[in-house]
Amino acid sequence: MNIKKIGLTALAASLVSVSAHAGEMSVAGGASIGLKNTSKTSSGKSWTMGNQLTFSGSGELDNGMNVSLSFVIDQGDDASTTTNTRDPFDSHSVTISSDTLGTLVFSGEGGSSAQSAIDTTAAGDAWNNGSSITVKASEAGDNSMLYTLPSLMDDLTIKGSYSPGGTGGASATAWSVGYTGVEGLSVDYAQGETETVSAPADATTFKASYAYSSFTLSYSDNEYDTDATTGGQDIESWNLAYTVSDDLSIAYGTETHDAEGSAVDEEVEYFNVSYTTGGVTLSASQYNYEGDGNVAGTAGELERWALSATFAF
Repeated sequence: MNIKKIGLTALAASLVSVSAHAGEMSVAGGASIGLKNTSKTSSGKSWTMGNQLTFSGSGELDNGMNVSLSFVIDQGDDASTTTNTRDPFDSHSVTISSDTLGTLVFSGEGGSSAQSAIDTTAAGDAWNNGSSITVKASEAGDNSMLYTLPSLMDDLTIKGSYSPGGTGGASATAWSVGYTGVEGLSVDYAQGETETVSAPADATTFKASYAYSSFTLSYSDNEYDTDATTGGQDIESWNLAYTVSDDLSIAYGTETHDAEGSAVDEEVEYFNVSYTTGGVTLSASQYNYEGDGNVAGTAGELERWALSATFAF
């Protein structure tokens, strides 16, 4: 039991409750029901369910600073832990912010580095819908800190993060820069570290998107370089989205995964139709893979279709 951590948490809670001019508590949630089918697997068609509740509390201190607490309940998220001591508890963080000092987020669990916070691919991580690969990012971990600098110029966002070293590893840092100063254009660049004794690594992300009329074209490149003989990878992704109406949208995206030491790249393409009405989003997707697991020929071909209904409340 980490007595020091418990003591600091209790102290922070007491400061907010005593010094805050006004505080409020809110709960937001989401749930989903899905059906998917992946070719060349023994499971065939399968149903899925998602559920999540986010509890948030915030208040303003006497010195003008804002403090907020976020706690997520997501059943099964940490079920892989050997003792299940945190299941079903998920990400939790404290945020301290002011206009002059910027914003500091301390994540007890579930935090992101400045690089991993933006490493979702342009195609929305299509690899995560059937692919056997593992996508890597810079180190984040428990008890990490993410700091957003106060505004230096319009439309420019600069972030930095710090993650304590794990067993046998040094601490890791990351930074990111985002710019939205041109109408319709968004550009982000980030770098981060993973510090381990056996295989330290660097992760780099570049993302850009441009919206014109009802079309949005997006591109991303995520590169992971390691000192180990294997484990490096590069993921290049494109996505074209078309907004048919306020409720209906369609998208087509591709991803190419170049794994160091593999003769075959994994290529993914997907097509998605999404309809939203009254807090409900209905979605239908088709995914096609070639070179899955960096395996050539028909053995590396894979298909998946998925249907889902997502509810926000």
